[in-house]
Amino acid sequence: MDESLILRPEIENNLPPMVILSGPTGVGKTKLSIRLAKEIGGEVISADSMQVYRGMDVGSAKIKPEEMQGVPHHLIDVLEPWEEFNVVTFQTLCKKALQGIYERKKIPIVVGGTGFYVQALLREVNFTENEEDPSFRRQLEEIANTKGHEALHAMLREVDPVSAEAIHCNNIKRTIRALEFYQLTKTPISAHNETERLRPRAYQSCYFVLNDLRERLYERIDARVDEMIAEGLVDEVTRLREMGCKRGMTSMQGLGYKEILAYLEGECTLEEAISQIKLATRHFAKRQLTWFRREEDVIWLNKQEFGYDDDKILAEMMQWLRKNKVLK
Repeated sequence: MDESLILRPEIENNLPPMVILSGPTGVGKTKLSIRLAKEIGGEVISADSMQVYRGMDVGSAKIKPEEMQGVPHHLIDVLEPWEEFNVVTFQTLCKKALQGIYERKKIPIVVGGTGFYVQALLREVNFTENEEDPSFRRQLEEIANTKGHEALHAMLREVDPVSAEAIHCNNIKRTIRALEFYQLTKTPISAHNETERLRPRAYQSCYFVLNDLRERLYERIDARVDEMIAEGLVDEVTRLREMGCKRGMTSMQGLGYKEILAYLEGECTLEEAISQIKLATRHFAKRQLTWFRREEDVIWLNKQEFGYDDDKILAEMMQWLRKNKVLK
């Protein structure tokens, strides 16, 4: 670490420093985050909705201990697969991790592709005031059980096409929440999210989005899925199933898990499941990029513009961190 890169004693507006490193799945955020953390004296906070779960290693492409190279990581392996994880839980766990990071005079580097979580953290969005309608929620759950998640998603598309585009039809929980929000407020949750997007940031930050050419990204995704299968994804899901994990659980909605679960339950062949994982992951990457393009003040790091040279990408990040006064 360069000893000149210390926390500024007086951050502008008294905001604590924070680095965000996001981007589509499979683009290479993990490797770059380690290099950045070692350069600036940072600690990594995972903004991944699957890596929080113990025993879900292969399908989440969870970083291995030896790959961390001594860099402290937070929000990894902190929940059991049957526990609920949502944006409120994420915020709570993050605040606890941030307190320790700042006490150690380190810089938090939030790494992950869940843009909604990043936005909620960066702008300290308050979700506690949202009301609920248990009766209406049960009606929606019944529709999902009897008519299928496609029917539920079609309902969302009618009242909130923007959210329907952002939420995958297999994500029943988020679909139900969006419909419930509309039922309660008569306002699309996408419009609410857009308003929240305008909240001032709570941190002196740089928000980087690592990106690549679409064809290269899709090639990496396909290769990554093949590698997951080779590393034992089917065995991992089999073990989770034997532990009692089933459809409907937040953990089993993750890419790769729901498709392999369908294979294990005889609904498709393994080849069909693998093909579906690749297709769903490519669609997910596309939705991630759509989200990031709507965010303000995002700093795009297009790998091809740097000749795929990580040294040049890191140097660019360092310039932005100094320019934005995250670093001295």
